[in-house]
Amino acid sequence: MLSFVELARRPDFTVTAVTCRHDRPSWSEVETSDRYHVVFVRRGRFRRRAGGCVAELDPTMAYLAVPGDEEHFAHPDGGDVCTSIALAPALWRRLAGDGTDLARSTVYVDPRLDLAHRRVLAASRAGDVDDAVTEDLVGLLGALVDGVVAGPTPTGTRRPDRDADLVTSARRAIVDGHPAATGLLPLSGHLGVSPYRLSRAFRRESGVSLTRYRNQVRVGRALQRIEEGESSLAALAVDLGFADQAHLSRTMREHLGHTPAAVRRLFSSR
Repeated sequence: MLSFVELARRPDFTVTAVTCRHDRPSWSEVETSDRYHVVFVRRGRFRRRAGGCVAELDPTMAYLAVPGDEEHFAHPDGGDVCTSIALAPALWRRLAGDGTDLARSTVYVDPRLDLAHRRVLAASRAGDVDDAVTEDLVGLLGALVDGVVAGPTPTGTRRPDRDADLVTSARRAIVDGHPAATGLLPLSGHLGVSPYRLSRAFRRESGVSLTRYRNQVRVGRALQRIEEGESSLAALAVDLGFADQAHLSRTMREHLGHTPAAVRRLFSSR
């Protein structure tokens, strides 16, 4: 028996926790998908057969399934728990390029990938899908693409001479409130670069993640609005692009050590 819990969803990706309670040593019926899937095993182990190759998957191995893959699964050792990340073809192309071939469909989950996977799960639990989840997810997928795709990819292209200008353009878009500055994916599309490249370049040039920088800008705007007498914190959260008032409160507490209500009291007590 399979059960699914959706952790995060946007048009370009879906992150799902999958629990399997099968105890079946024989191969399943064929399964196919029209999306790219990256699967990380959190507990247990199982076997996958695709393209004539059989792989045993456990928490040290992740695998990639591409559209049209004919997959069979066997669970000779009982159930398992996995994280399945489904990607729209357009996002995969932005990460891996056009016409790329896979060098392999499985990749060793070293401590770096393990941490990146856990960061995605933690961000999903916090509900910060457009910022933290997306940026952590792009970092995870970019590292995985480097391990499975044969040949050069947009994620592996580094142009130090252009990174400073790229980051300046990104910062300008965020500060100016450009419509594409609502998150990493639309902003990287606006700037015409891989989201993985933009994320890495921004952290390298600025010393902070793009998500943290964008939140710093939004917190600054929130402070100004509250100081000017903003009456509705819920409306303020919507205007600044937060998921809800609770998201605004968490972000301001993280950056300032104070909630919006506490900040309002600080201003009123002067």
